[in-house]
Amino acid sequence: MSVSMLSTFVKPMHREGRKFVAIAAGITLVLFLICEYLGWIGVGLTVWVYYFFRDPVRMTPTREGLMISPADGVVSLLEPAVPPAELGLGDQPMTRISVFMSVFNCHVNRLPLAGRITKVAYRPGKFLNASLDKASSDNERNGLAVQIADGRSYGVVQIAGLVARRILCEVKEGQELLTGERFGLIRFGSRLDIYLPDGVEPQVCIGQTMIAGETVLADLQSSEPARSGGIR
Repeated sequence: MSVSMLSTFVKPMHREGRKFVAIAAGITLVLFLICEYLGWIGVGLTVWVYYFFRDPVRMTPTREGLMISPADGVVSLLEPAVPPAELGLGDQPMTRISVFMSVFNCHVNRLPLAGRITKVAYRPGKFLNASLDKASSDNERNGLAVQIADGRSYGVVQIAGLVARRILCEVKEGQELLTGERFGLIRFGSRLDIYLPDGVEPQVCIGQTMIAGETVLADLQSSEPARSGGIR
C-alpha cells in the first residue's frame, strides 16, 4: 500500500465532528464580515476542530494475544486499582493503565483486544482534570467489560476531562468486536483507563506515547515482566 504526501496531512473525519466544523465555518464567515484579521483566526479554529475529530486509518497488529492502546496520548498512570464496581469485574485490584489525551490528540477510541462486550455502564460525575488520579473515581465515565476468548475479562473506561462534556459510546452489550475496532469517542481533553486481565503484565511505561490501534500495551502470550523505560 503506497502512502501519498496528501494522505499524511489530510485524514478522514469522524461523523461526530461534521456539525462542529460546520459551526466553526459559519462563525468564520461572520468574523470575516466583521474584520479580516478575526476571519483568519476563525480559519485556524475551523482547521483545529477538523483536526480534533480526525479519524485516521491505523495498522493494528493482528497476532493473537496482543492488547493494543485504545487511545492516542501519554501513559499517565500505571498501578494496581479496583475497577469501577458497575463493570462487574470484582473487587480485587487489577493492573490499570491510564492514557491521557490532550486536546491535540486524536480522540477516537479503539478496542484493546478482541472479545464480547458483556457490560456497558455509564456513570455521571465531575469534570476534573483527567490527568489526576481521582478522575477515575470522580469524573463522568463510560465503561466496557470485555470477555476474551480464554474466558478472562478486562475493562476499558472512557473518562471525561476538564473540558470534555460528552462521552460517545457506539457499541452495545453482547456485541463482538475485533482488536482495534472503533467503539467510541470523547469530545475534547480526556482519558482512557484499561484494566488488564489477571496475570497480564503491562509492556508500556509511564510517559510513553501511545497510538490508538497500534501501540502494544500487553501480550497475553508473553512471560516478560512489566516493562520499564527511561528518558533519552
